[in-house]
Amino acid sequence: MEKYIFLTGGVVSSVGKGVTAAALGKVLKERGFSISIQKLDPYINVDPGTMSPYQHGEVFVLDDGAETDLDLGHYERFIDASLSSVCNVTTGQIYSEVIARERKGDFLGGTIQVIPHITNEIKRTISLVPTATDSEIVLVEVGGTIGDIESLPFLEALRQMRANLGRENTVYIHVTWLPHIGATGELKTKPTQHSVRELRSIGIQPDMIIARSDYPIRHDLCEKIALFCDVEERAVIPLPTTSVLYEIPLLLEQEGVGKYVLSRMGLESRKKPDWTEWESLIAEQRKPRPKVRIAIVGKYVELKDAYMSVREAVRHASLTVGVDAEILWLHSAELERGKGWDELEQADGIIVPGGFGARGIEGKITAARYAREKRVPYLGLCLGMQVMVIEFGRYVFDSEDVNSTEFNRITPHPVIDLLPEQRGIDELGGTMRLGLYPCQLLEGTIAAAAYGQSLVQERHRHRFEFNNNYREIFNSKGMVFSGESPDGRLVEIVELTDHPFMIGSQFHPEFLSRPNRPHPLFKRFIEAAANLSREKQDDSQLIAEQSLDGDETDKGV
Repeated sequence: MEKYIFLTGGVVSSVGKGVTAAALGKVLKERGFSISIQKLDPYINVDPGTMSPYQHGEVFVLDDGAETDLDLGHYERFIDASLSSVCNVTTGQIYSEVIARERKGDFLGGTIQVIPHITNEIKRTISLVPTATDSEIVLVEVGGTIGDIESLPFLEALRQMRANLGRENTVYIHVTWLPHIGATGELKTKPTQHSVRELRSIGIQPDMIIARSDYPIRHDLCEKIALFCDVEERAVIPLPTTSVLYEIPLLLEQEGVGKYVLSRMGLESRKKPDWTEWESLIAEQRKPRPKVRIAIVGKYVELKDAYMSVREAVRHASLTVGVDAEILWLHSAELERGKGWDELEQADGIIVPGGFGARGIEGKITAARYAREKRVPYLGLCLGMQVMVIEFGRYVFDSEDVNSTEFNRITPHPVIDLLPEQRGIDELGGTMRLGLYPCQLLEGTIAAAAYGQSLVQERHRHRFEFNNNYREIFNSKGMVFSGESPDGRLVEIVELTDHPFMIGSQFHPEFLSRPNRPHPLFKRFIEAAANLSREKQDDSQLIAEQSLDGDETDKGV
C-alpha cells in the first residue's frame, strides 16, 4: 500500500513548509523510494493562473499545462521529477467537482455537505497521486496555517485518512516557528504548544515536529516541545535557517529524519544515501567566487517570489560556471522614470522575465535596447522575448509605433500578435498555450550550441506570439529564428547575429532548471555575463596601469 506523509504549518505562514516537504522528499528518494509531492491550497480560486503575482508569487507551470503554486517548483527542483496536475489541488477545484456531480444528479437527491462529500473528494484527489506519478511515498503539504478556517476541510480529510489507511501508512509532520524575543534573547516554544493543541483539537496528533527558527535551537527546547506536545524527543527536529537553500536535505539527514520517518511506516532504506554530489553543490556555493552582476528587469520585483524559478535558475547556472551572481532587482516602471539606470549600467547581464499587461513595458523595451546597443548579454523569457522583438522592430523601422497588440491593438506594426487559437476566447483561466511543447533548433546558432541537440521540449505560458509576417525583414536585419515549432508555424527562440549573447525564448526555461543540472540557456547566458565581467576588470586594470605610467612620466621617472 502507498504511504502518505502529511505536512501542516503552525504559528505563522511562510515558515518554510514547502521547502521542508521538498527536502524531505529528497531525503527519502536518496533511500531508493519513488517520491511525489502534492500541495493542497485552501483558496477558492481554481488555480493561481488568474491571480496577481503580488497576491500569490510565481505561477509554476507543469509539463501537462497545470498552473500551480510556486512550491511545486521547489518540489521538482529537489526531487528532480516532473509532477502532474493532480499534485496541486485547491478548494476551488474540489467544490467545482462536487457541484458538477450534484448538477448531474450523482448524489441521488441527497444533501451535499462538507462531511462527507467535500472531504471524500479531497481524499479521492490525494489517492490519485501515486498512480498518476508512479510513486510509492506521497508527501502532502497543506497550505496556510493551523487555525485558518479555510483549511479545516482539508485537515478533516487528512484525519480520516489515518482511519482509512492505518497508522503505519500515514505520518503527520507539523512544521512550526519558534519566535525570538529580542529583549531577553530567548526562543519561545509557547506558540508551538498552542499550534499543536489546535491541531490535536481537530483530531490530528503530529508524529514529528520540525521547529524552524532564525537562531540556533538548544536541545532543552526540543525536550520541552516533546513533553508538552506529546511527541518523542527524537521526533522534534530543530531546523534553523540556512543561507544555502539546498543544504536543508543535509540538515534533515543529520537529524535522522529519513530513518525515523521510514521506521514509522515500517520501511527500511533500499540503498545507502549518497550525498556526494549534493555536498559538493553546497561546498561550491559556500566558496568565494568571482562576482557577476545580473539585472532582473521585472514588473513585480517588490515581491521576489514572483520570479522564484528565474532566481533559482540563475543560481544553478552560476554554480556550474563558477561565479557568484549578484542579482540587481530593477523595476521596469522605475526605468521609465529615469530611475535605476546606475544599477543597469553596472550589470554584466540582463534578464527580462515574463509578465502580463502594459504597465512597465516601455521600461523593459528600454532595457532590451540598452542590451543590444551596449552588447550586454541579454536573456528574454516569454514577455522578455516579445519586448526584445518589439525593440528590434523599432530599430528596423525607425518607429516607436512598433508594438504588440497586447499593449496597442491598433499598432501599425504588430510584430507580436495574438495566437490564432486564442481569438474568441473570453475566459482567462487555463486558456493560454500551456505546458510542454517541442522546439526544433536551427543548426549553427547559439541556442543549438547551448542545448547540444536539435529537438528539445520546453514549458510554455503565453497567449501572444511572434507575427510571422515580419520574419523575412527581421532576418535580413540580423535576427535569427533559432528555435521553431516542428511545423515551422511558431517562433520559439530568437537571437541576434551581431551580438555576444542576445536571446529570447517564447517558453519558460527556468521551470526545467535543476540545482545540479542548470538549464542550457541560463548556463550559456551566465558564461557570457562572466566574460563581460572579466573584460571590464581587464579594462579597469589597464586604465589603472596607464594612469600609473602617466604619473611616473610626469615625475620624470
